[in-house]
Amino acid sequence: MTEPEAVGRAGAEACGTTTLAEKIDGLFQVVRRPNREQYSHEEVAKACREATGETFSATYLWQLRTGRRDNPTKRHLEALAQFFQVPVAYFFDDEQGAAIAQELELLGALRDAGVRSVALRAVNLSPEGVGTISDLIDVIARREGSAK
Repeated sequence: MTEPEAVGRAGAEACGTTTLAEKIDGLFQVVRRPNREQYSHEEVAKACREATGETFSATYLWQLRTGRRDNPTKRHLEALAQFFQVPVAYFFDDEQGAAIAQELELLGALRDAGVRSVALRAVNLSPEGVGTISDLIDVIARREGSAK
């Protein structure tokens, strides 16, 4: 799955209830190192071990991320939230989690230079101009969706 697909999937999931695994995977997909590479399970697990003082292995994190385990402690989720710099409510409150996922989707999209360029140029447009751009994007998205 490409990064734009993953970001789009995270946004689509934000509209409904998502599993813990989907939420954790969404964080890995969108929150990246400064060089845009994903964090490794080992990096995140090490940071979580240091934050909690509890056992937190890369394998355990992988199991949470893939849904093979789904009942972490509150401290583990707090450590994940701290590492990925999201409120811990992201994991517990579906409504807040959906809002945070949408913000993450936007941040992920803005990492793309082309998207960022369009967004920055649209800042100076009138509301009507922004509406026209939005309509054009919808038309192109429908065309590209039907071509697949």
